[in-house]
Amino acid sequence: MSSVMKETFFAKKESVDRKWFVVDATDRPVGKLAAEIARILRGKHKPVYTPHVDTGDFVVVINAEKIVFTGNKWDQKLYRWRTTRPGSMKERTARQMLDKHPEHILEHAVKGMLPKNRLGRQMYKKLKVYVGDQHPHEAQKPEALNL
Repeated sequence: MSSVMKETFFAKKESVDRKWFVVDATDRPVGKLAAEIARILRGKHKPVYTPHVDTGDFVVVINAEKIVFTGNKWDQKLYRWRTTRPGSMKERTARQMLDKHPEHILEHAVKGMLPKNRLGRQMYKKLKVYVGDQHPHEAQKPEALNL
């Protein structure tokens, strides 16, 4: 028997076949939904997954205002950020964030689950989150995804 080594397969960014998926966030816990979305954005659901190549698909999330938190997170979870001004620390509870920008809650959760580098920023651009059940991506013929 001859010992023949096979080459390791690495996906090339030019050869990646991307799909579009639509996810309905109605009555879904934020963390579990964000974990599944991050997995699809990274491409881990594909057999050609390569860690250093963006092999993921596009994800469109609708009904972002209908997500749920478990426990008392609506009142205890805080979103903090700073502007460029001195003494500019701002914070909002999850309930206040839901009233003002409900799409930011899910975007923030997914962004935290992606790599913290150029590749992660590239993957994050494939996430589209919308309030309500309408979205402008019908031309891409997204498939419904039941997570």
